[in-house]
This record gives sequence, structure tokens and C-alpha cells, in this order.
Amino acid sequence: MIYLFVTALLLVVLFWLFIRWKKKALARFGKMEIINQLFPEVSQTRPTLKFWIRWVAFISLIIGLCGPLIGSKLEEVKRKGSDIIICLDVSNSMLAEDLMPNRLERAKQAISRLVDKLEGDRIGVIVFAGDAYTQLPITTDYAAAKLFLSQINTDIVPKQGTAIGAAIDLASTSFTDTIKKNSAIVIITDGENHEDDAIDAAKTASEQGIKVFTIGMGSEQGTPIPVYSNGAKVGYRQDRSGQTIMTKLNSVMLEDIAEAGKGKFIHATNSDDGLSIVLKELSALDKKEFKAKMYTSFENQFQFFLAIALLLFIIDFIIGENKSKVVARWNLFGENKNQDV
Repeated sequence: MIYLFVTALLLVVLFWLFIRWKKKALARFGKMEIINQLFPEVSQTRPTLKFWIRWVAFISLIIGLCGPLIGSKLEEVKRKGSDIIICLDVSNSMLAEDLMPNRLERAKQAISRLVDKLEGDRIGVIVFAGDAYTQLPITTDYAAAKLFLSQINTDIVPKQGTAIGAAIDLASTSFTDTIKKNSAIVIITDGENHEDDAIDAAKTASEQGIKVFTIGMGSEQGTPIPVYSNGAKVGYRQDRSGQTIMTKLNSVMLEDIAEAGKGKFIHATNSDDGLSIVLKELSALDKKEFKAKMYTSFENQFQFFLAIALLLFIIDFIIGENKSKVVARWNLFGENKNQDV
């Protein structure tokens, strides 16, 4: 809706051009003093007044549609939920298009829907390729989680690879509570682990009370990895011998990781991203009570701006284009009274 303000500015420019054209057109007929006397009922100021009334009404309408809020207050509330950290693979193989539009975008869509379903749980996001990094510390701010999620791409981690073990280790140390039986790690990847022993990392996390779930993205048949330049696909990745690199889902690895982490492996497909299964498993976790600071008590103010817009439109409807005989006597708009020629 904010883009409509550009339209409001454009209306001012168009009105200014119209006024210039109108003056030039009238000038062809003669002097304005004579024209005003020939058409005494025509007002020179009312069209401009009506335009500005409509313009302010339009601005008020835009502000109302934007839904302004007021009255924020910081409150500390108690919630019951679990701690969940999403470990998202951002290696180049996640650009494969065996899941539409590609593995990474499909994973981000699934995480976004997962966030929408959470109630009282805290969530964090870790991205990994050759190394693992915290993208979002664990939080109850779901809006922030979706904002950080939208910024994730394959260029966010400088070193390529698939260090699932490093991601699990980082996630295990990212939980804020010493008792971690209410915690879970959800790994979303194609499972092509080349960097470390992810099974041992999952087993260590399980010993701390953390459950490790894995979601496999991709097909086991294999698919090429596209290469993009300036947003356009220019080919597929090749090895040093010039052969096209095929990326396959390593479901065996992901099943072993989930088993070591006392969790569950879910294979995502185009028809089912496994979200319902993950939610069911996460809802079975023990819930704990914790405090969270939140901004609350926002009050919507759109009705005031819509009321102003409605009032101005009514005033515009009442005011005519031509002079009123009664009003002309009062000279409300400061117009020069016509003199007989």
C-alpha cells in the first residue's frame, strides 16, 4: 500500500500540468479579466480547492489501508513450549531442481509453514555448508525468524561442503537451558555429508536429551546442479574432467543420523514436504515454561484516517465546481468580484 504514495505525487504533477494547459488554452481566447466577466459563474479557485480536498482524502485513505498501529508496550509473558533449532543445508547441491522450484527454496517454504504452526515454542536457525553458522539465535519472535529465513541463499556460507556434524554440534551448544529434554534439532539437507562424522554428533546430542530429526531433500536417482549467472541458468556444474556432477539424496546417511539422535527421518517430496510428520513429532516433546519479552498492546488506528477520508470526500461532493450565488456574496474564497463592463 505504501507504493500508492507515489501515485499521490503523480497526481500532483498531472494536476499542475493540467492547470498550465488550461491557462494556455484560455489565453488563446483573450485576456482573463474579460473571460471572467463573460463567465461570472465559473470559479477559478474551486477546482484547485476540490483537487486538494480529494488529494488529502486520498492520502488519508492510503494511510488507513496501511494499517497504522500505536501504543506499543513491552510485556514479559510466560509460555509453554519446546526449543527447536533448524539446521538448513545451503551447499550448492541444494540448488538441484528435483524438488520444485529447487531443494533450498522448497526447504525454506517448509520451514516458513512450520513457523506458522508453532505455538509457544522457541526456534533458531543454523545454516551450514563446509562450515556451520548461526543465522538466528533461538527466539520466540516468529516474524524475525521468517525475515531471517527469507535472506538465506547458497552464498551465505563462504566454504562449500556439507558439514552436518558441525551443524549438530553448534545447535547443541545453542540451547540456552542446561536441561535439554525439551529440545530438538531438525536437519534439512540432501544428506551428502563429506566433512565429518555426523552420526557421532547426533549420538552426543541424544545423550544430552536432544532429539535429532532429519528431512531429506531430493531424489535418490540423482539430478544435475544448475549454475546461475545474473539470475539466469547458464548450465550445470561439472567436475575437473568435464563430466556433469549428479547430486543424490543420501537417505541411508540421514536415517542413521536420525536413529543415532533418537529422532525420525522424513523424505520430502514434491507432494509432501514432511511438515505434518515433523509437527507431530515436535508436539510430542515435553513442554517447559519459560518467560519471553514481547511487544504487545498495539491498537489499530486505521479507522481515524478512513473517517477523515470519508469526511473530505463528502465535503468535495457538497462543494460544486461553479460559484454559488449565496456564497459569492460572502466571497469565502477571496475571489475578485466581477464588475460590469
